[in-house]
Amino acid sequence: MRALVMAKAPVPGNVKTRLGAHLGMDVAARLAAAALLDTMGVCADAFDDCHLALDGDLDAAYDGDLIREQLAGWTVHPQRGTGLGERLAAAHVDAAGPGATLQLSMDTPQLTVAHLHAVRDAAATGDAVLGPATDGGWWVLALSDPDAAAVLADVPMSRDDTCVRTREALEGVGQTVRMAAELTDVDEVADARQVASGLADGYFVRAWREVGR
Repeated sequence: MRALVMAKAPVPGNVKTRLGAHLGMDVAARLAAAALLDTMGVCADAFDDCHLALDGDLDAAYDGDLIREQLAGWTVHPQRGTGLGERLAAAHVDAAGPGATLQLSMDTPQLTVAHLHAVRDAAATGDAVLGPATDGGWWVLALSDPDAAAVLADVPMSRDDTCVRTREALEGVGQTVRMAAELTDVDEVADARQVASGLADGYFVRAWREVGR
């Protein structure tokens, strides 16, 4: 099994724009970089085989050098496709190997090894595992069959029914879908404040303590 992180290079103006509308785009990029670093650290602790599907250039990114340093031992793939669903599907194909691929984003810096191992164990049967987010989306999708990810291209993303529609689409191609724990994606200031309040340490909570308001 392996971890697959979908991420945008944390370039000001290109990431976390809803946070940026309130906190400034530079601050939003800093928080995005912190969330990505925390996510990568947990994935590396949980799995020996880690992949990053990257959109954008780390040269222009906040903490780009630190992200590159933490990518030692990872496999990096450029994202492919025009929409998010297509890019998700392509990333599953690019990272495919024996066992399941656990795909997640850079939006849940509160993620723990226990969360990932619970998904790993649920996916060990070959079933798909889908982790709902509180905004109606999802934070993790584990698939043993990378071809099943093709259905994501037709699922409307960033909606309050995205998780429900994703489950229906997967079941429509014969996947048995097991549900993981629900987590909060950091998209708005209230999300960031809530997530940071539950963290004792890490890149994200340290950044939030300096820039949050």
